[in-house]
Amino acid sequence: MTKAERMTMARPGSTHRRGRLLALTALAAGLGATAWALRDLPAAFGRRPDGEREERVRNSPQYRDGVFHNAPSTLARAAGAPGFDGATARRMLFEREGRVPAHPVPTVRPATPPGPAAEGVEVTWYGHASALVEIEGFRVLLDPIWSDRCSPAALVGPKRLHPVPVELEELPQVDAVLISHDHYDHLDMATVKRLVRSQSAPFAVPLGIGAHLRRWGVPEHRIIELDWDETCNLGDLVLTLTAAHHFSGRGLTRNTTLWGSWVVAGPSRRVFYTGDSGYFEGYARIGEQHGPFDAALVQIGAYDAAWADIHMTPEDAVLAHRDLSAGLLVPVHWCTFNLGLHPWAEPIERLVKAAKEQAVPLAVPRPGERVDVDNPPEPDGWWETVG
Repeated sequence: MTKAERMTMARPGSTHRRGRLLALTALAAGLGATAWALRDLPAAFGRRPDGEREERVRNSPQYRDGVFHNAPSTLARAAGAPGFDGATARRMLFEREGRVPAHPVPTVRPATPPGPAAEGVEVTWYGHASALVEIEGFRVLLDPIWSDRCSPAALVGPKRLHPVPVELEELPQVDAVLISHDHYDHLDMATVKRLVRSQSAPFAVPLGIGAHLRRWGVPEHRIIELDWDETCNLGDLVLTLTAAHHFSGRGLTRNTTLWGSWVVAGPSRRVFYTGDSGYFEGYARIGEQHGPFDAALVQIGAYDAAWADIHMTPEDAVLAHRDLSAGLLVPVHWCTFNLGLHPWAEPIERLVKAAKEQAVPLAVPRPGERVDVDNPPEPDGWWETVG
């Protein structure tokens, strides 16, 4: 056998080895990329309080048997089924018709750099529950999430349905960042870390969430933890954590941190933010104690009969708004992430109908659009050409 013949016979095995080597290389690269993407996963779960902070958690009237609890309620609607039973899981997987917009969601980008904060009350909604409230010269940022997914991992989880209207670093300096609870669509580790670098404002959070922030590098002097009905004063800006009917948790354990809603008050003007909540008696009490409000940012999306006690329907949102003695209703918690089982546009369609029936003033901004609460634009139905 000649040398050429021996080389020819060797080629198939050699080719097989090269193919296997390439496959192993690709697998290693894929595993490396996955490991890199998951490198922050442990930190994203956050941390439980410890030491003196844990003692403060244990002393909360909302805390017993190792977890936080909702206030007793006769109005909170009982869930029709467990939140994640087999039937609900099948609906999540197979009933997907209309749950994402058919066309791009229009966003609004500020034409010029922002000047001083409004002396009245203005609200800029960035999508989902993220919003900037300007009130009598102060700026307050609510539940900011600027990541592509609301998830502990960058590769999985609900993906953003529209781009952020403006980069986080382009926001004006704010006076406070408020967090309602620690679910991933309201408390985002990557966004918090960016805010530590780009802003100097404190984070005001419900009890227990400070432990997450400390793990993510937020300085101690920028963390304010409150229980329900506790207040912090930042000059003439008064922030009060009020009740909500919800739950918390970032991993396998639930309710080790508190959840809540927020009253944002200037010297003479007031704004309310519901966070996530089922409809309950608390709204009437908050309205009596802290209202009337010039505006309320109210959760309207991701509702379902399977978790009726923790998320309001659009009709519930109108009831809550009236209980609060609020002026303008600005809907939040819809449009940006597919977190519910309803069609994408259903929350706003039902809200518009309910608000009209109850004569509730309503503004429906596009993501990034700024609303003057004293002179709001009429809803123009922009979502009708999208969904």
